Amino acid sequence: MVTQAPPGAGHVLLVEDDPSIGGLVRAYLERHGYTVIWVESGEEALVELPRHPIRIVVLDVGLPGMDGFDVCREIRGRSTVPILMLTARDEEADRIVGFELGADDYVPKPFSPRELAARVKAILRRSEQRPQLEELTLGPIVVRPDAREVSVDGAPVELTTKEFDLLVSLVENTGIVLSRERLLDEVWGFTYPGGTRTVDVHVAQLRRKLGQPELIRTVRGSGYKAVASEA
Repeated sequence: MVTQAPPGAGHVLLVEDDPSIGGLVRAYLERHGYTVIWVESGEEALVELPRHPIRIVVLDVGLPGMDGFDVCREIRGRSTVPILMLTARDEEADRIVGFELGADDYVPKPFSPRELAARVKAILRRSEQRPQLEELTLGPIVVRPDAREVSVDGAPVELTTKEFDLLVSLVENTGIVLSRERLLDEVWGFTYPGGTRTVDVHVAQLRRKLGQPELIRTVRGSGYKAVASEA
């Protein structure tokens, strides 16, 4: 179902099988200027995504058939569009799974439409405000923020959205210690309820995937910093 709204805010793909929640979210986002494409299954979402200039996906975890985690995985295989997940299960393990798959934020049910709209706005602001540099380097690691590509010694490396954003924050500040709280704010936003442990989890994943653990150094009691070499 596609409903037009005043121009300016862009297109939202809403994936929610509950008619009452879907209708409420759609109506509220429309009042804030968005064009809402509302579907009730993951399969429909994957069909509609390439048909519209989607700025953000609002994705329910508990979908019939293909669940939200599977949909998130499929979207991340083809797009870097921001994803905000809705869940009735406010558990850290579920949030970490979603973030590992590339989700940008979580909103637990029940939620207020006002909070949801604020989260959407914050995610879009974070994802679109960063200046697009042509290339960042850290030793053999090359990062292209404009294309959201990473390579090590010329070989491409696949990262989730959050892993990529975390790497960019670290490399942009090479040699500077960044606290876990600052990284959490820059990459996830200050409203993220999961705490700083998710930063540690994502740093560990980055080290493993990049194969260069010595280039992201732990500074005990302070946080992390990217270093150009072991020296």
